[in-house]
Amino acid sequence: MPLSAPAPRQLKHNRAIECRGYEREDGLWDIEGHLVDTKTYLTSARDTGRARQPGEPVHDMWLRLTIDLDMKIHEAEAATDAGPYAPCGDITPNFKALKGVTIGAGWRKKTLEVLGGIKGCTHLVELLGPLGTTAFQATGRAREKHNAGKPITKKPYQIGACHMYSETSEAVKERWPQYYSGK
Repeated sequence: MPLSAPAPRQLKHNRAIECRGYEREDGLWDIEGHLVDTKTYLTSARDTGRARQPGEPVHDMWLRLTIDLDMKIHEAEAATDAGPYAPCGDITPNFKALKGVTIGAGWRKKTLEVLGGIKGCTHLVELLGPLGTTAFQATGRAREKHNAGKPITKKPYQIGACHMYSETSEAVKERWPQYYSGK
């Protein structure tokens, strides 16, 4: 069901975020994100004053996380094709600091600890949120297969994260009956 009809308006800004998950032949996974911001009107580059045409990216940034099925990051790579200042892309090597970090509980806090503030780029750090979610979505079935037969030793992260996974929900009763607390 789409949103209700909006009031009369004019588009000024568009942010497009695309995230993809790839299974590699070596057993690892590449989780890639691309963020593009555009304006519908003429702007100028902050540092040079160069005219930026409508639709020309203000931000055009990429991130790739290479992970295993335990969600541990083996490699991280960032690239900035466009930013408001020429040196925006100079910070991208810092994203290699994510190597060894595990995507899971505390992901947002950890990314801010490693790359927040002047250690990173606001837009690339922002992209790490959807990349974490994409990593779980892309690897879900493979992780289930990888962990098949292993006992569940801690409450699954999904429980309590959404109304569908309330401890009293039918979904929890079906998937993780040991954590179901309904009637």
